[in-house]
Amino acid sequence: MGRSFEAVFESEFATLHRYLGRRVGPAAADELAAETFAVAFRSWDRLDPARPVRPWLYGIVANLMRHHWRKERRMLHAYARTGVDPVFAEDDEAVERADADARHRELAAALAGLRRDEREILLLHAWAELTDAEIADALDLPPGTVKSRLSRAREKLRNQLGGVGQEPVEAS
Repeated sequence: MGRSFEAVFESEFATLHRYLGRRVGPAAADELAAETFAVAFRSWDRLDPARPVRPWLYGIVANLMRHHWRKERRMLHAYARTGVDPVFAEDDEAVERADADARHRELAAALAGLRRDEREILLLHAWAELTDAEIADALDLPPGTVKSRLSRAREKLRNQLGGVGQEPVEAS
């Protein structure tokens, strides 16, 4: 038979919630994850059985996130200005971890400086660990568009952040 909604919920909820938590914070992640699965449940009977479920769910997330993108951008700008990550401010241990790396502020500013569509693709790739094909499916974009926007977003981050996160080149 086909896949059950319950099995998909059990296998995908934690990963999807973790992704949302990184994007919007724990409280909003609870709300958006619940809304994602409520939308999925209402649409379950119309889902093509041949379509992969994971990209479909992240497509729902992307649609819900469109309503939050302005707030996310404001939060990233606030983090860049103050050095206090509003997403992790609810969790003292997370604040200590975030404060341990001064470059987090620069990364937040760089992410805020990306166009919304570039940021969405980059974070689906980096935080949700979706493949280019899954991102294309989730956002209903051609794979070439996903590849070019991901490449452009990475280039913008590299230019803004310098060599952060890259392996040092050893002199011969």
